[in-house]
Amino acid sequence: QVQLVESGGGLVQAGGSLRLSCVASARTFSRYVMGWFRQAPGKEREFVAAIIMRSGPSTRYADSVKGRFTISRDNAKNTAYLQMNSLKPEDTAVYHCAATDYGLDPRASMYDYWGQGTQVTVSS
Repeated sequence: QVQLVESGGGLVQAGGSLRLSCVASARTFSRYVMGWFRQAPGKEREFVAAIIMRSGPSTRYADSVKGRFTISRDNAKNTAYLQMNSLKPEDTAVYHCAATDYGLDPRASMYDYWGQGTQVTVSS
């Protein structure tokens, strides 16, 4: 079992920045792909970004966040991060981190472990 706990959400004005963190309980954290997803009220959960560390980091992003968001991880701290810059009101959602053994996959169904989420609200 892997437990994930997110933090770092909050209220920010459009154009601002936030950094989300996700701490994992896994003893073999480095083997997992770490992903970030978000869910806005009345909408389906959508992929934001994912990262895997092999010989170096490999990442994947949703088109809607490319150039604005950066995913990273620190395997020594069992932590994944999502740096969010140039935030827009449409980025408002609950952000969840997730873990999988599968690969850099954007499908939520491929992730086995989920955190409870952290609210991000961007005001216009």
